Amino acid sequence: MAQPLKEMINARSVSVLADGLAAAWAPFPRDRFTAQALGGLDGLELKARVAHVAAALHDALPLPYPQAAELVRECASRAALDMWSGWPATEHTAVHGLDHLHAAMDTLAVLTPYATGEFAVRPFLEHHRDDALKIMYGWAESPDEHLRRLASEGSRPRLPWAGRVGWLMAPGPTLPLLDRLRDDPSEYVRRSVANHVNDLAKDHPEVVVELLARWRSAGGSYVEKVLRHAVRGLLRSGHPEALTLVGATPGSGSVDALALEGDVVAVGGKLAFTVTVTAGAAGPVLLKYAIRRAGSRRVFHLGQREAGRVGETFTVRKSHSFRPVTTRDEPPGARELDVIVNGRVAASVPFTLVPEGADS
Repeated sequence: MAQPLKEMINARSVSVLADGLAAAWAPFPRDRFTAQALGGLDGLELKARVAHVAAALHDALPLPYPQAAELVRECASRAALDMWSGWPATEHTAVHGLDHLHAAMDTLAVLTPYATGEFAVRPFLEHHRDDALKIMYGWAESPDEHLRRLASEGSRPRLPWAGRVGWLMAPGPTLPLLDRLRDDPSEYVRRSVANHVNDLAKDHPEVVVELLARWRSAGGSYVEKVLRHAVRGLLRSGHPEALTLVGATPGSGSVDALALEGDVVAVGGKLAFTVTVTAGAAGPVLLKYAIRRAGSRRVFHLGQREAGRVGETFTVRKSHSFRPVTTRDEPPGARELDVIVNGRVAASVPFTLVPEGADS
């Protein structure tokens, strides 16, 4: 079984951070910091662990923030920091550097190759909107791919695990960043750009379709890959203009046969089904499926085929897992399976989810 992420903030990660700070500043109380950082850690979840170690770091650096920030930056060159040892340092920056924008942003720029500053930069965007964004425009021009990626990732409207920054939810302010980075030589950066655009699409689909069409017209080495990844949410929702953007004919195609291997599935088991689809137009045939129950509908990728002519048929087999996960509740009960062809529900079939261990 994989180690829970929270356990990555541990004695080793604290020791690495302590070693770097002690090397950067001889008076650093290494033993006191380590004891305080590790005390009570076991009872905390991931983000609480990060905050706990960051608080211990603040107590161990009783200096004005600009001086403390200088030591944290020096630490990065003195220790083999990684995500887990460096994350508390970025959290310290977010909490205690808010009144010192330039010192704090300089610190995040130094730390982000080791421990991404995407979460820590959010308070600065909230409280120093124009000035922080101006600094991030500069990051987008950096030769360091980590900084370029931070410019895009840190300003995402719906960055996972991060607090929302209200003004980022509207398109406009971050578009110059995306325009600059859309054809970046680094895939690490380009994926962030695509994720950023996918976030925007959830609230402003028409803006995103127009933006992506403009990018395609402008060309670039990676435009098609970025476009496809950026438009995935709109394709999942069957947005007609997004389907057209990728060459598919909205609503075309039909399901000739949809068969379940069994119409009763136990929690922890799999729903296996086979579907045969006929293309209604030449070009891409985008296949999705949805699992529906009262108050819930989740859409998943089923496949994509390229039809050379109208009437071409394709058969796809899929198994959908109902393995329990901590982030999603799947209560037993009636369900519907929908097969979606180029954005349109083309066939549906009922099935029943029963408790784990029940006969299926």
